[in-house]
Amino acid sequence: MTAPPSNKGGAAPRHQNSDGANTARNAKRRSRLYRWDMKYSPYGFIAPFFLFFLAFGLFPLLYTGYASLHQVELTAPTDMNWVGLRNYSRLLEDDFFWNALKVTLILGIMSTVPQLLMALGLAHLLNYRLRGSTFFRVAMLTPYATSVAAATLVFAMLFGRDYGMINWFLGFFGVDHIDWAAGTWSSRIGVSVIVIWRWTGYNTLIYLAAMQAIPKDLYESAAIDGASRWKQFLHVTIPSLRPTILFTVVVSSIGAMQLFGEPLLFNPGGGANGGAEHQFQTIGLYLYEQGWTNQHLGRGAAIAWVMFILLVVIGLLSTLISRRLAKTH
Repeated sequence: MTAPPSNKGGAAPRHQNSDGANTARNAKRRSRLYRWDMKYSPYGFIAPFFLFFLAFGLFPLLYTGYASLHQVELTAPTDMNWVGLRNYSRLLEDDFFWNALKVTLILGIMSTVPQLLMALGLAHLLNYRLRGSTFFRVAMLTPYATSVAAATLVFAMLFGRDYGMINWFLGFFGVDHIDWAAGTWSSRIGVSVIVIWRWTGYNTLIYLAAMQAIPKDLYESAAIDGASRWKQFLHVTIPSLRPTILFTVVVSSIGAMQLFGEPLLFNPGGGANGGAEHQFQTIGLYLYEQGWTNQHLGRGAAIAWVMFILLVVIGLLSTLISRRLAKTH
């Protein structure tokens, strides 16, 4: 038998060249996949948010704007007749729309001002070392975590005319039974109380977090200068909280513009008219009444876009104010 030919001093075997080429190609492929992963995987992680936003945010917004330019009824939502800006011009001539806008503004002031003042005072108290401070901080969030429907129905019973606990308590002071849901200002007070109860704790924790971020050196310097706690609160705490206060004012204003559940359930069975004289009908209730009770979807869509424009105006004003505060700070 003859021995196999020797490869000494010759070229490398063919299978070795093939293995080296495969290894290089695999390394190049892994490097390319790694670059693609680093470049495109973040977009894949955030893609679900944008898909949901397009489906449930942007598309409804654009479609509502399109529907607001048509006459369309709930009974035939696909049957649209072009009317241009007629739905908007009718709103300018509608006394009920202006009443809803006025009521929304009044309820916003009646609920926002006391709410933020109370939240500021409570946060100032919780900022000091108290026994059980953790318990009080958790308790502040309890109203916020409560369902708006459950809270409003409970308050509707408390404000009941014949058997409500509030009228029972006022009776000890000789006050006759008040029909809270029927009166103009009494119903607005009732709705505002619900909003104040639900959101005071939420704003308290926001203020508390901002207060804890204030440098302690400022309070020590004020104390050395002889400033009392009240003066420290006025001249140290409040100026340091200006951006936070502006934030809570804007958020509360947006929330007031969207008031719906509280006035709707404050008078159970009363519908979306906000009382017999529309005395607590907000823009949200008026939208619901036009779109779903009266079945005028085109008009309801116009109201929704008016609300959107008002919210944009509030946002722009807050931006201008914040920039001015930043320049003067």
